Amino acid sequence: MTELGSVAWPPAPIKTERLVLREPEARDRAAFIELFTSPEVGTYIGGPRPRDECERALPETPERRPGLFVIELDGSMIGTIELSRRDAERRSHVRPDAGEAELGYLLLPEAWGHGYAAEACAAALGWFADALPGEPVVLCTQTANDRSMRLAAKLGFTEVQRYKAWGAEQWMGVWSPVTPPA
Repeated sequence: MTELGSVAWPPAPIKTERLVLREPEARDRAAFIELFTSPEVGTYIGGPRPRDECERALPETPERRPGLFVIELDGSMIGTIELSRRDAERRSHVRPDAGEAELGYLLLPEAWGHGYAAEACAAALGWFADALPGEPVVLCTQTANDRSMRLAAKLGFTEVQRYKAWGAEQWMGVWSPVTPPA
């Protein structure tokens, strides 16, 4: 994935009713390790990473990069959201010049089922629509991932295509911000 281009980074933390979206900090390292090594989180993304490998590879301060937000609830990280450009070889032709932005998210299992993913993704998409008006965003998930399929529909993503990859049927949807007429 590549960066978002002309977007000023980092933005001020984004606050929702219950959450804060912000840059990663050193205090988030343990939560990142839990996220990347969780068998539940890894179910639809190729499985969990080995804990010892993750502990060795993850820097003391997790990487800060444009488009990557930590999802914070009551002062603790519960997941991540990323908006980043798709690589040229993975383009979907949603934009005429390719390079569309893709939404990705991971939440710790204890944060599932409370509406945090929908709240955080809606806030991130709102930020993106303000930062890059009129740009579509794609989301890809396995069709077997019922939770992600429901979240995509709730957020307003519409199906672009289905395809086979990584041994499973994948779904790609697109979200386009509504821009009021000038």
